[in-house]
Amino acid sequence: MELNQTLMETQNTSNFNRQKFEREEAYLRAEKRLKELKGFYWHGFWYIVVNIFIICMIVFNGGNFFSFGTFATPIFWGIGLAFHAMTVFGVDLLFGKAWQERKIKEYMDKERQNF
Repeated sequence: MELNQTLMETQNTSNFNRQKFEREEAYLRAEKRLKELKGFYWHGFWYIVVNIFIICMIVFNGGNFFSFGTFATPIFWGIGLAFHAMTVFGVDLLFGKAWQERKIKEYMDKERQNF
C-alpha cells in the first residue's frame, strides 16, 4: 500500500514537472515571437520615418522628385522589409492555411452547384 502511494506521488511530481516545463517552453516561445514582432514593427516605423525625411529633403532642396534617387531607398529598403515580414509572419503570409481552406470550400461549393 505504501509503495503504491510512493509511486503515485512520484508520478504526480513527474507530471507536475513536465507541465511546468511545457509552460516554461510555451512562455519562451511566446516571448521570442513577441521580440520578433516588436523588431518588425520598429523596422516598419523607421522605414516610414527615414523615407519621409529623405523625400522631404529632396523636395525642399529643389531636387528632382521624379528621379530614381528619390525612390531608391524606399524601394530597396522596402524589399528588405518584405523579407523581414516573411521571416516574422512566415512565407505563407499571402497564401496561408486560412486562404487555402477558403479556396477549397469555394471550389467545393461551386462543384456542388454544378451537379
